[in-house]
Amino acid sequence: MDTMRDRFAPVVSRLLDEDPRVAVVLAEIGLVGFEEARLRHPDRVINVGIREQLLVGAGAGLALTGLRPVVHTFASFLVERPFEQVKLDLGHQDAGAVLVSASASFDWPSGGYTHMSPGDIALLDTLDGWTVHVPGHPDEAESLLRHGVAAGDDKVYVRLSVQSNAEAHAVDGARFHTIREGRAGVVVAVGPMLDAVLAATEGLDVTVLYGTTVRPFDSAALRRATEAAGTDVVLVEPYLAGTSTSAANDALADLPHRVLGLGVGRRELRRYGQIEEHVAAHGLDAGSLRERIGGFLGATATRVSA
Repeated sequence: MDTMRDRFAPVVSRLLDEDPRVAVVLAEIGLVGFEEARLRHPDRVINVGIREQLLVGAGAGLALTGLRPVVHTFASFLVERPFEQVKLDLGHQDAGAVLVSASASFDWPSGGYTHMSPGDIALLDTLDGWTVHVPGHPDEAESLLRHGVAAGDDKVYVRLSVQSNAEAHAVDGARFHTIREGRAGVVVAVGPMLDAVLAATEGLDVTVLYGTTVRPFDSAALRRATEAAGTDVVLVEPYLAGTSTSAANDALADLPHRVLGLGVGRRELRRYGQIEEHVAAHGLDAGSLRERIGGFLGATATRVSA
């Protein structure tokens, strides 16, 4: 199966053909995928070289001229390194763009910590007005890329990963979707974490919500789920643990509730290994998730067979 990033260049190349507003800004990474599109649209496929601050600044400048820029590189080089430009050139000037990242939290372990970005969404949370999509399958990535580009002049972040669920779900760029219903807690699985969460909660009497658009946070869906399942909530996110706990707390502020945030830990893993080793070390494999979710929800979450 192809990866989310494999879909990126073909989808955006088609959008370049379809919409004269669309432009692509790159910093060397990903340029090879746009070689043909660059021949067709030399004025709208722009490579700034290894200059990540300029990457974002150029995208903002294009947006101010009326174009819809798609800006792409690894997450650590797209959000963390040029954060001042994200804050000022896009945010302060209210310039819309679609930032599309690759490498996610630890997709390329051999690249070292410079190429890891578990804190990208937490960092964007310090800014106002961003829509954040976290697809869990290449088909969802394609849908959310198109949705993001079509979102007027909004500021959109699309987080691509090589980690993927086995099957795609229908996504609309807004809502959480109910995958499983129960009565003893709510587990929100974000993007590529869905398969592990479903395996971890097999036999547990819990509702599983699936989120691929996490900002704005779908407070209404969470509240609806708690009406039947109770107000014990577990968030399982493929980035920094606890990133969305404040959003869940705000959604349930008028109700007694508990929230557990699971995700990538703050401790840096210096022996970079393989993706699966990082997943296990952060407790995001199905076995570890079952232990942590079950321990939080307690004996009432165990589904009783008829």
